[in-house]
Amino acid sequence: MGSIAAALRRERRRAGLSLTEVAVRAGIAKSTLSQLESGSGNPSLETMWALSVALEVPFSQLLDPPRPRVQVVRSGEGVAVASARADYRAVLLAPSPPGARRDIYRVEAEPGTARASDPHNPGVTEHVLLATGRALVGLADDPVELGPGDYISYPGDLPHLFEALEPSTQALLVSEHT
Repeated sequence: MGSIAAALRRERRRAGLSLTEVAVRAGIAKSTLSQLESGSGNPSLETMWALSVALEVPFSQLLDPPRPRVQVVRSGEGVAVASARADYRAVLLAPSPPGARRDIYRVEAEPGTARASDPHNPGVTEHVLLATGRALVGLADDPVELGPGDYISYPGDLPHLFEALEPSTQALLVSEHT
């Protein structure tokens, strides 16, 4: 939480925005943002995405993980952010390095409620490769059913979703920023 708090403060200051301005843009309470910046909050995936859009930065930039020379992320490890609206977790595997504009996540989801995503920053494209299970993935108004090994690419700057149709569904998600 400390690294998320530091990243939020850093990006808000970089953008020259007040707590109130960022909270309004993200659609969250100013007190929630204040708690997050102090390291005492526990943000949901939806809150973190809303803040990244409000601050106009890639989602991973708010997680601010250390970048070792060689990185191995074992199954069950990594910086995970859970959805507040669905049984869905995104584990940041590789944040976008300086000069590149992509983030890589491992998605773990269970059947139930779909993870509906609001549009991300303009120009974002999402790529999903389903590893296990079955899922409905893609644009909210026209998702596609995927099985293991299936791939889909769609504009992340439009409403989109990920809905697991089988237990223990896992996918690789690449968020590409142009």
